[in-house]
Amino acid sequence: MPRTVLIVDDDPGFRAVARALLEADGDFAAAEAGSGAEAVTAVARKRPDAVLLDIGLSSEDGFEDGFALCRALHEVAPATSVVLCSAREAELYGERIARSPAVGFLAKERLSAAELARLIAPGDRDQSSEAR
Repeated sequence: MPRTVLIVDDDPGFRAVARALLEADGDFAAAEAGSGAEAVTAVARKRPDAVLLDIGLSSEDGFEDGFALCRALHEVAPATSVVLCSAREAELYGERIARSPAVGFLAKERLSAAELARLIAPGDRDQSSEAR
């Protein structure tokens, strides 16, 4: 049975590409959210195994930034693994990634089903695709 992932990004083009990539080999079944409010609602209703969350998501819906949304998602569903992603490298965010409740970080250019699976695997907490 495929694991479920919610892709949260305000760019519908990226969401479509990420969904196709993650669902290609059958390891993941993906849903999409284009805003923080949509993400909180979807996580509360569906309780996905993972959330792929764009750090640079627009703050128009009440969340200061992607880190604030990450904290909100963790409060709603602590068992859901949140993986932060960005077109930028992890170093630009300093310690904010490590201090967040996210299980790791994945640069958008390195997105793959295998990398996402590795980050959300039990016992693999607090990792980053940047570290390897």
